[in-house]
Formats: sequence, structure tokens, C-alpha cells
Amino acid sequence: MIPDTPSRAGLSPAGEAELAVLIAERFAACQPLRIAGGGTRVETGSVPGDILSTAAISGVVTYEPGEMTLIARAGTPLDEIQAMLAAEGQALAFEPADMRGVLGRDGTPTIGGAVAANASGPRRLLAGACRDHLLGVRFVDGQGRVLKNGGRVMKNVTGLDLGKLLCGAHGTLGVLTEVALKTLPHLPDRCTLGFHGVTVEEAVAIFSAALATPFEVSGAAFRDGSAWLRVEGLGPQMDYRRDRLLALLTPRKAELLDAEATVALWHDLRDLAHFAGFDAPLWRVLVKPGEAPATARALQALGGAVSLDWGGGLVWYCGPGTAQAVRRVAPHATLVRRGGLDGPTFPPEAAAVARLSAGLRHRFDPAGILNPGLMDQ
Repeated sequence: MIPDTPSRAGLSPAGEAELAVLIAERFAACQPLRIAGGGTRVETGSVPGDILSTAAISGVVTYEPGEMTLIARAGTPLDEIQAMLAAEGQALAFEPADMRGVLGRDGTPTIGGAVAANASGPRRLLAGACRDHLLGVRFVDGQGRVLKNGGRVMKNVTGLDLGKLLCGAHGTLGVLTEVALKTLPHLPDRCTLGFHGVTVEEAVAIFSAALATPFEVSGAAFRDGSAWLRVEGLGPQMDYRRDRLLALLTPRKAELLDAEATVALWHDLRDLAHFAGFDAPLWRVLVKPGEAPATARALQALGGAVSLDWGGGLVWYCGPGTAQAVRRVAPHATLVRRGGLDGPTFPPEAAAVARLSAGLRHRFDPAGILNPGLMDQ
């Protein structure tokens, strides 16, 4: 989703029907729209058109704790959903990040924005990404048609793939109005193993050893010379897994964090608190974990700092360097915070993928009015 700016006119339909009429009118007039959720996620370049906010399309449609399914309108604040789930001992397994700190914003993260961005935090390496928990969607396409896809339970798998296309499309295929998600039990006990004074190479070696075990590590991250492993579950079995990991990683000396310290640490790691308060560009880089050390070293050579998540599958880089220089060593880099830097937000797609993407956008948005040019900026 895209942040609001005071220089753009604001449109905030109160419901799906009003949204469909508005988009149909813009389609007929070929007038672009800039889709916004809570305005708290990836920065973009100049996307033309009036801002269309989904904030008023809010509220939980249904929540069935026994079935572990949730249906909510796109503008529903994430905080409300997480509080409701916590009251039933459940959570969103994909652990979406709150990007307000690193982007310097004061908007409200929404469930629609999380799905549109496929926002997935540290637990992705164990539980999967946001799209893996998406059961169904309702959305309005670029012609003003209201479309529904998927279902309310996992066994109703018809059309799940279309929902997965919308998840991560950043509003370029349609404007989400409702999402159905699978929830999971909130694991009551947690601890973290910390290994200090390690290099990027040593951190990835620790991650590789831990993630090759059956001990269900739910977080593996590195920052400022420390590697962190999170273990969650029920008391006795969590203790067993923790002890086995400590034995496996001997003779490395580990710091052991309790549940309270674990929650605080992983909130900070999830939300990139270590890169908040800076003006420098911030990049999100997807790599094979085995390639993380070389990629991190090449990025550090540009003069900035790196951290790792997903056991090395995700590299964050904060620092100088042109878009060309960063993508020369990290082809799959997305520019999350511009910091005055010009250049495309998203990495270029391979020719075959670009043709498929263009075909999908033409199918769902033939006039090109939804976030036009976003993926090319």
C-alpha cells in the first residue's frame, strides 16, 4: 500500500459498493488512482492519481476461534485484529511488521495493507508467508467489478491461487475489500538463544545448523554482531528443544533470554528498530541463505550496515549507494525507504515474468488506473 500525501485529493469510500462505483467511473474516464491502506508500508516513487483510501472499509466480518478462521474488511487496523485474536489465545502466524518507525510515519497499519504487501515477519521461516495463510479475498478490479475468490476454510481450495496473486501485488490488480485468513494458536512459552561477537558468515553457519534440526526454530536473525535463535511452544517440549539446540551448538557460548526479553527483542527485530531514526536509504534483499554472507559483505562495502532475517534468506541494507550499485550486488533488492535516492522501487523482472505480470494487470485493470507504473518505478 502507498502512503497518503497532502498534495493529492483524498477519496475514502464507506463500503465495497461505493468503492465499485467510484472505480467504475474512473475506469470510464481513464483517471488513475493511488491506492492507500494505512500508509505505513513500502515507499514508492511518483504514482499519479488521487489517493484512494480503504480505511473506512473496516470491521471484522466473522471470527470463528474453533475453526481458526478470520474474515475482516481491508481497512481493519491490525492492532484490533491482533488484540481480538490474543483474547482467544490465537495469533496471525505470519507476524506482519510495523514499518512506521523506519519510515517515520504515524498512519495505522491495516490487515488489507499487510495482505497487499504480503507482509511477513521473522516467523515466516517456520510458519510461512502471509499468502500461505490467505484463504480467500473480495476485491474490486480496475473496471469496478466486485470479485470473490477462495473460501473460509482450507478444504475449500477453489481459487486460492488468485488470492495469492493479489497478496503482494500492492494494489495493482485490484483493491482489496475483504480478506479471509487462517489463524494459529498463540504459543505460550518462548525463549531466545543469543550468540555474540559473530560475523555474518558465523551467523549463517549457526542458522544452518539450527534450521537443519527438527527443533522448530521460529526466528533466526542477525544484527550488530549478534545471532539470535527463537524457540516457541509449550514449556517442557520447548525446554527440550532449547537444550538440544544448546548442545548442538556447543562450544559456542550462548546468552539465554526469557519470555519477556524474547518478546521485546523480536518485536524490535521484526520492526527493524535498529534502522529507525535514520534518513539513509533502506533496502530489502531476498537471497538464498547460502549466498547471504557474500551479499552482505558486498553491501557493507558500499558503506552501510546490514542485518539478516529468515535464517539468511532476507538481508536488510541501510546506507549509501545508487540503485544501480545496490542491484549490481543484490539483484532482488526492493527500496523500502528512499532517503532521497532516485530509482525504481522494485527490482526488474525477468522478461518472461514481466510479460506474465503485464498480462495479469491488463486482465484485471485494462485501463491501467490502479497504481499505474508502480512496479516500474
